[in-house]
Parts: sequence; structure tokens; C-alpha cells
Amino acid sequence: MVRIVETSVRDGHQSLLATRMTTEEVVRLCSIFDDVGYHAIEMWGGATFDAAMRFLNEDPWDRLREVKKVCRKTKLQMLFRGQNILGYRHYSDDVVDMFCKKSIENGIDIIRVFDALNDIRNLKQAVESTKKYGGECQIALSYTTSPVHTIEYFVNLAKDIEKLGADSLCIKDMAGILLPEDATELVSVLKREISIPLELHSHATAGVSEMTYLAAIRAGVDIVDTSLSPLSGGTAQPSTQALAAGLKGTKYDPKLDFDVLHEAEPEMTKIVDKYIRNGLLIPKSMEVNPNILTYQVPGGMLSNMIRQLSDQGAMDRYDEVLNEIPRVRKDLGYPPLVTPMSQMVGTQAVLNVLNGERYKMCTREVRDYLHGKYGKPAAPVNKVVRKKIIGFDDVITCRPADLLEPEFEKLKKRYADIAKSDEDVLSLALFENVASDFLKRKYGKQDNEYDEFEMYI
Repeated sequence: MVRIVETSVRDGHQSLLATRMTTEEVVRLCSIFDDVGYHAIEMWGGATFDAAMRFLNEDPWDRLREVKKVCRKTKLQMLFRGQNILGYRHYSDDVVDMFCKKSIENGIDIIRVFDALNDIRNLKQAVESTKKYGGECQIALSYTTSPVHTIEYFVNLAKDIEKLGADSLCIKDMAGILLPEDATELVSVLKREISIPLELHSHATAGVSEMTYLAAIRAGVDIVDTSLSPLSGGTAQPSTQALAAGLKGTKYDPKLDFDVLHEAEPEMTKIVDKYIRNGLLIPKSMEVNPNILTYQVPGGMLSNMIRQLSDQGAMDRYDEVLNEIPRVRKDLGYPPLVTPMSQMVGTQAVLNVLNGERYKMCTREVRDYLHGKYGKPAAPVNKVVRKKIIGFDDVITCRPADLLEPEFEKLKKRYADIAKSDEDVLSLALFENVASDFLKRKYGKQDNEYDEFEMYI
């Protein structure tokens, strides 16, 4: 029997609806999902936290609490970027610890932790804190392909992950590039080498994920991530109903309740139709794009890149940028293209092409990366590129968070007028400006009129 994690109320709408599903919509769906028979429902983390405050004028902590009220049978799961938590920089250990504590207190059962560079030093605090507060910790390895990302690399990483204390391991295929034969080999080897449960997360972008899931299931994977059909396919996960139907009656049958799934589907269809009408669901995000297998560009990164080129009136340079992405990735030591590395590499590729000179301009994040502030890449960085960007500056080799001073109490004092709880302080720690504006509105410190502005998620 393979178990299923339902992702539509986190990754599904993050991938297809720019993370705009409201708390009322999420709660309505989760109240039905609780009776399906899922292993877990992924409904928090990723971009949902930021988007709730920034675009929906909602408190993400309220969403978690409301969903917990209606989910009494099924575990709730979240995505957590290790030392980045849900933001785009490293946060101090006290903030990571408090975030794990409050996430579990407010209703999260499983915290899926990953690091964009697969640097397990950046996972240590999150794992320790999750276990300390009674949560289940799943560590995800960010899957990618390169000369250094071999089966041996992933096996050694998985062994280190198990030693770190993970309750389960997830293969996080964020770009949907894991092929069936490769999945068979990787899953088979990992099942021999580690003893903790193994999960597979992928995206349907390249059109191979359903075949890959079936290959992985036959090779022994224990859990897979799927999304209810109105929010499946394209840049989201494969369909929950399709997979469950395909496995029905076999030894892998997840034994989901199809009557409940049929009840949930029209409810989700109503929600999706609303976002089609208001333009947030872009048909292009539903297309199959096998070129992803070459460029390894996740759907969100591709959307961001298209928007950047469109804003500059440079869509005619699209193919040049696609070809530049693998070169930038090689220069930076083959980082997996997952947040925040996907944003860094994509933006740098756009800058390289539009400026007519490679690395003539760089973002602050790329400079920080080359200074070692995000951790250690799997392969050496191009020395010529590093020198061009940061000169002879020192590069840190320790765990980046070891250099950070505690932040939580300082923020608590600074925002005593608008932070009414530890959860408010954590919102401020992660997204200071956005959360400050939101909390002022929430607690009547300013007018409730506000302008929505765009952010590439």
C-alpha cells in the first residue's frame, strides 16, 4: 500500500494560482479532505505564509488554526526551508526554534525541511527543534542532475539525513525532471541503504511525473504527493484521483475514499473557476513542457523569468536566457534550482543576457551566495566568476547561522506596539515590512485601505 499526501491546498495553488487561495477556501476543502484517508494534507508553508499577508490581508497563523479545527483524523504538513524558514535569507537559531515550536503548537504535525544546497548543516536546528516540540520531521533532499549529483551523492546524503534524526526522507523533485528509470534506480538503492520511510514529491511540468510515480511505487517508495484533479497537472502535482484509480485493486492501492473525493472535486472546481475568471490561473502554467528536462527550470522560476523579460520588453531574448541558465548554474557549483537558488540563478541569467556582458551586474543575493552565506554548494564555484563579483573577499566556511546573533527578543521589543503574540513576532522576523503593514491593519493601527503589489513567488 502506498500512502498519499494531498498538496492542492499548498503546492497546488502555489503552482497554479499564485498562492491566492483564501483561508475560507482552504478550510472548506480540508473539512472534506479529512475523510479521504490521506497520510497527510500539506496546507501550510512555502509561499502561503507570505502571500496570505501580502495579497489576501489574512493572518497565516489563523489559517493553520482554522484548518486544525476541521482536521481531526489527518495529519497536517508544512514545507519549511531549513535555516531560511519561509523567507529568502538565513535566520538565527532562536527564530528557527520558535517557529518550529509555534507551528507545532498551532496544529502542524509534520514539518518537511529542506535546504536549497542540500547542506545538512542548514537543517540541523530545524530538525532538533521539530523533534524537541513533538513534531514529526521529514527531511527532503533537493533532486537535480549534474556531473556531481550522482546516485552515490544522493545515497551519502540520505545516510547523513537519517543520522541527523529524520523520521522520513523525501525526494523533492521540484522541477519534475526525475525520469522513470532514474526513479527506479534511486528509490531501489535508497530503500536498501536507509530504514526510514521514503516519499516522492514531483511536478507534472515535463509530462513524465505519472510514469515516474508508478516506477517509484513499484521500486518501493512509501508515500507520494498528489493534488486533487482541478489543481493538478501542469506545474502542480499529478492527479490524486487518477493515481488512486490506477492503483485501485493492486497491492499498492492507497485505499482512498472515492465518494469523498467526488464530493471534494466540485467544491474545488468552483474555486478554480473563480481564479480562471479573474485571470490568476494562466493557461500556460497548465501546459506540458518537456524542455524542462533540459533546462531544469521549475514552473515558478519560469513564470518569474517570463515576467522579468516581459517587463523589459525583451521576450525576444527568451531562448538566450534559457540557454544561459545552465551556464550560470555551472558557474555557481550546480545548485539545485529550488527556492531561493532558482530565483538567484534565473535573475542572474536574465541580467547576463540583457546587459550583454556576463556578471556585469549581480544581485545582492548572488554576492552573498559567493561569500558562502547560503552554505556549501555540491561542486566548486567558478573561481574567475567569484573573483569578478566579490574580488578577494573572504568566503565563510562555517555554518552560516553560526555568525548570526539572536533576533527574536530584539524584534519583540522593537515591535511591542503591534506584535500581540509570539506568532506576530515570527511573522515580522520573516517578512518584516509586509508583516508590519499587515499587523497595523489587523490591530487598527492604520487605515484598512491598501494596495496590492506584485511579488514573484
